[in-house]
Amino acid sequence: MKHITFHLDFVSPYAYLAFEQLPQALLGLSYRIDYRPVLFGAILAHYGQLGPAEVPGKREWTYRQVQWLARQHGIPLHLPATHPFNPLPLLRLALACGDGGLVNRWACETVLRHVWLSEADAVDPQRLAQLRAELAPRRDSGDAEVKAELRANTDAAIAAGVFGVPALAVDDRLFWGFDALPMLRAYLEGDAWFDTPAWHEAGQRPGVQRAR
Repeated sequence: MKHITFHLDFVSPYAYLAFEQLPQALLGLSYRIDYRPVLFGAILAHYGQLGPAEVPGKREWTYRQVQWLARQHGIPLHLPATHPFNPLPLLRLALACGDGGLVNRWACETVLRHVWLSEADAVDPQRLAQLRAELAPRRDSGDAEVKAELRANTDAAIAAGVFGVPALAVDDRLFWGFDALPMLRAYLEGDAWFDTPAWHEAGQRPGVQRAR
């Protein structure tokens, strides 16, 4: 049985799509998943990047594409009233339901659907209170321990080479994005391509590096 770590931030529509599609994408395979919430904004800051929804042109394309992908895969999706938004309250609330930086699938599903199945404000105080009541976390989401777990998850993800979400890690390999699910399945099925130079030498390609 393979062990997969699913790095996600609830602000990402692609993380939502990947979460919903994952059971079908890996149907029939033996695997275990750890869901680890991370702060996408901190990962972007580490690499000196903006998020897709912060770049004019790319922002509009992102919203068009995720709605198209949802339609194509039969996944319900409604864009929240405001996006991007500050996901910290949602990340900490989810972590308050779990232990050691991990969150179970039900808690992740509940938070993701809170964001992506409503056209309302994802972090509206009244809606957050309702979500908190539904989740019934065993810890206070404002506890220092919970905040430290989010920082630790994010730092560990960066150290592992995670540069965006969703990122699914298995063995020593990372699979990034909703569209990488078929690639992940092929790896879990033992596709020999993953032991060829096409995988191992990809990072050795020469190219111009622009100054930041």
